[in-house]
Amino acid sequence: MGVVLPFEEKPSDPEASLNDLVALVAGGMDRVNAMILSRTGSEVAMIPEVANHLIASGGKRLRPILTLATAQLCGYAAAEGGRAAESGRDGDVKLAASVEFMHTATLLHDDVVDESDMRRGRVAARIKWGNQASVLVGDFLLGQAFKMMVEVGSLRALDILSSAAAVIAEGEVMQLGAAKNTETTEDEYLAVIRAKTAELFAAACEVGPVLAGRPKSEAAACRSYGMNLGIAFQLVDDALDYGGTSADLGKNVGDDFREGKITLPIVLSFRRGTAEEREFWRRTLERGEIDEARDLDTAIGIMRRHRALEDTIERARHYGAIARDALALFPDAPMKRALLQAVDFCIARAH
Repeated sequence: MGVVLPFEEKPSDPEASLNDLVALVAGGMDRVNAMILSRTGSEVAMIPEVANHLIASGGKRLRPILTLATAQLCGYAAAEGGRAAESGRDGDVKLAASVEFMHTATLLHDDVVDESDMRRGRVAARIKWGNQASVLVGDFLLGQAFKMMVEVGSLRALDILSSAAAVIAEGEVMQLGAAKNTETTEDEYLAVIRAKTAELFAAACEVGPVLAGRPKSEAAACRSYGMNLGIAFQLVDDALDYGGTSADLGKNVGDDFREGKITLPIVLSFRRGTAEEREFWRRTLERGEIDEARDLDTAIGIMRRHRALEDTIERARHYGAIARDALALFPDAPMKRALLQAVDFCIARAH
C-alpha cells in the first residue's frame, strides 16, 4: 500500500496551483480542445473510440498549456486581438494540439510496452481494444500531429517537434535496456527520463518563442524551463508511485515495482542498501519473484530507511529551481509568474 510522504517546505496553495496558468490560456485551450476532437475523427470507427477513451479521460493538458503559455510569454498571442489574432494565425493552437497528440500516442505505446492495466484512473486502452489497436491508433495520432505541424509552416518548429519524437523513442528503448537492471546508475536513469519525459516538455516550451520570432536566447531559456520542469515532474511521479494514492497517480500504487521498472527511488535504495536488501531488489525486480501481499510494503520500508523517497523529491526541487532560474531572462508579468507557480505545483504533488 502507499504511504504519505512527510516532506517539509510544503508550498502554500496559491504558489502550488495551476489556476493562474490555466486562466491565462483558457481561450487558447478551448480552441486546442476543439481541434483535438476534430483531428481524431476518422471513418475507421475504432480510431476515435480508442483515441477519445484516453483523450477524454482527464489529464491536466500541461504540455499543450505550456506551448500556449510560452508563446504568449513571448508575445505571439498576448491577448485577444494580439499579433496572432490580427493575422488570423493559429500556429500556437495547432502546435499545442500536436504536442498533446504526441503525448497521447506515447501513452498508448507505453501501456503496451509496460503491459499496464490502468491509465488516468481508467482501464487502459490496450485492455479494452487490444495491443495492436493501441499501437496503431498511437501511430495515427502521431501522423495527425505532424500534419498540423506542417500546416503551421514553421520549419524550425517542425524540426524541434520531429526531433523530440525521435528522442522520445530513443528514451523508450533506453528504458527497455534499463528494465529490471538493478545496476542502473543515477546518471543513466536521468538520461532515460530526459529523453522519455522531459524532451517533450522542452519542445513544447521551445516552439512558443520560435513561433513568436523571438531571439535564440529566449527560445533556449524556454527550452531549459521545460526540460528541467519535465525532469522534476517525472521524479515526483517516481516518488508518488511508492508514496501516493491511486487517485493521485491515475494508476495503481506500486505499478512501477510490479512492472520491474528501475526508477530513482530504486536506484538510491539499491546503492545505499545492505547486501540483504540488494538481494531483495534482485529477487523482486530482476527475477520478478514478487509476493503481492508483502513485498511492496517491504520495498517502501527500505526506501524510507534510506531516505530514497525524500531524496528523490529533493532532486526534483533542484531541477525545479533550475527551471525557475531559466525564466529570469523575462520581465515580470502575469504569465511569467504563472509559469513559476507551475513549478511549485509539480513539486507540491508529492504532498
